[in-house]
Amino acid sequence: MKWKQLMFIGFIVLLTLGLVACSDNSGKGDGGESKASGDGEVTLKLAALESAYGSEMWQNIIDDYEASHENVTIELTIEKNLEEVIRPNMQAGDYPDVLLLATGREEGLTETMIKEDGLENISDVLDMQVPGEDVTVKEKMLDGFADTLATNPYGDGDMYMAPMFYSPSGLFYNSNLMDEKGWDVPETWNEMWKLGDKTSDADVSLFTYPISGYFDTLASSMLFASGGPDFFQKVMTYEEGIWETKEAERVLNTIKELGNYTHPNTVANANPKDFTKNQQLILDNEALFMPNGTWVVGEMEEAPRADSFEWGMTAVPAFEDGQGDRYAFTFFEQMWIPTQAENKEAAKEFIAYMYSDEAANTFLEAGAVQPIKGMTDKLEGQKKKFYSIYDEGVLPAMGTFASTNPVPGANISEALYGNIDNVISGEMSVSKWQKELQKVSDKLRPEMK
Repeated sequence: MKWKQLMFIGFIVLLTLGLVACSDNSGKGDGGESKASGDGEVTLKLAALESAYGSEMWQNIIDDYEASHENVTIELTIEKNLEEVIRPNMQAGDYPDVLLLATGREEGLTETMIKEDGLENISDVLDMQVPGEDVTVKEKMLDGFADTLATNPYGDGDMYMAPMFYSPSGLFYNSNLMDEKGWDVPETWNEMWKLGDKTSDADVSLFTYPISGYFDTLASSMLFASGGPDFFQKVMTYEEGIWETKEAERVLNTIKELGNYTHPNTVANANPKDFTKNQQLILDNEALFMPNGTWVVGEMEEAPRADSFEWGMTAVPAFEDGQGDRYAFTFFEQMWIPTQAENKEAAKEFIAYMYSDEAANTFLEAGAVQPIKGMTDKLEGQKKKFYSIYDEGVLPAMGTFASTNPVPGANISEALYGNIDNVISGEMSVSKWQKELQKVSDKLRPEMK
């Protein structure tokens, strides 16, 4: 699972009161002096999560950046347990200048910083010229990436987190198995259930999932498909009665129906220790479809597999036959600047450099794809096939729940994704799940930032 762990716990606040006390609560984007990279010598402190892409690419980025910014020295902290490493320093008031640390991690550090107004407003980065190029960041970035709740967590039109390393997600499967059996990839849920009856006769379960947190991309795509972008936005901003609508109800019922086609070992293995056993079910042809992201290919690269196995990926089925839209959720990392950072302007210039051709090519060599126009043209083979999903009439889905003030006992991600194991196993009814979701949503709506 590496860098995408337990996404359903994204809003749990685990940071100690020491960090909260050190945060600047005087207002978003305020606090602390800042040095631009042109104002004398600057030591820029970069903290990055070590993910499946490795650490070498960051050292290459630093070498290239320092070569073109002779007055800038970058101090890199890169760890798989980044939060544990940087938290003590942050509690003592020593903050990194820029972080590559996404939301949705178990430790919840980024979510805590959002809730405590600890992120710098970086909207002006969009209008900055990309270092070494005659173009702005906004002009290079793919449309839509800078205008979601995953980058604008307060829903106020301002960007606080820069989108990095995007990856389309969908339902992954063995394309050769589909060909051998003569099965067609379903484009609607009705077709999915019919296929499920066929796979059952062939002793193949229709569905599995690594852990319930991986429903974040699946459920989000389903919400888009059920009610469109406006409906999704209403869900993400806790609109009154939203979980009682027919659009929401059919998403929940569809997830419940998937339980009837889920491999019997899935729920038992749906935990951080055993999740790869569920992913192995796809490789062994014991299950057909699994929600995941493109990183799963590298994650399972050394695992045994059925003869002639070949990864395939498809979008979430449409709800209406012949006229419903299909979506594939786009997951991406986030880069941000703490309000307590010492060198904010230099940090913004560094973020602008992330969208340069030089940086994008360095990332690409490690397997990370920046949300930059034209990048998919540089991809090859299987990866190009995954990223070209949006060229086939599939629509991109992006966004996450709006940030709120902490409400004890009210966690929308836990209410939605944390209950899925019980729903799939039949221990929780859809009506109970629906009521709990609406109850939590109602508690959070008045606390939106």
